[in-house]
Amino acid sequence: MKIIYEGGQGEVLEKKSRFIATIRPAHSEEEAQTFIQEMKKKYWDARHNCSAYIIGRNREVERCSDDGEPSQTAGRPMLEILENAGIHDVVVVVTRYFGGTLLGTGGLVRAYQGAVQEGLKNCIIAEEGMGYPLKASVDYTALGKIEYIIREMDIPVMEQNYEEMVKFSLMVPSEQKKSFEEKVIEATSGGIKMEWSDEVPYVLMDGKVLI
Repeated sequence: MKIIYEGGQGEVLEKKSRFIATIRPAHSEEEAQTFIQEMKKKYWDARHNCSAYIIGRNREVERCSDDGEPSQTAGRPMLEILENAGIHDVVVVVTRYFGGTLLGTGGLVRAYQGAVQEGLKNCIIAEEGMGYPLKASVDYTALGKIEYIIREMDIPVMEQNYEEMVKFSLMVPSEQKKSFEEKVIEATSGGIKMEWSDEVPYVLMDGKVLI
């Protein structure tokens, strides 16, 4: 699953109407609603402040608002962009300053979706998951096999040290724990030393693990 690690803003201009998307992380419906009200106060002079948010790892709460625009031309299209991006715990407000020309339903949908897409480009997006921290050590004869398995399964590496034995600190995604353990034991004929920690949530950003 993906989350907004750091929010951002984007803007599109359509027939002199400005569409300003502001995106932030939100971990509860109350937090999302508070942010929406903040944007409405900030852009009090705008014609519309349309919104959408998704809360929960399993998208338990999804809400959207057209804020006076024709039904299904703003909030729902904005929500679809968030859904398609696979992001949760996120809220977006698109502020519209009317430029004097009516855009029609198709034009509104394109403009609101385009603003959200521009906003997402300026956010820092991270992957969120559950995993088991693992400290492992192998001798140099097995190093190539272990590194191959790590690359093949795309296991995040937190640290790697070359001492008498090669020591790894890994974050093994929960769904891969069993298969990874079986593969490395087989590859090293049981010669790998492993110390597992309890399952924890983690964030993966730019290849780096944040617990």
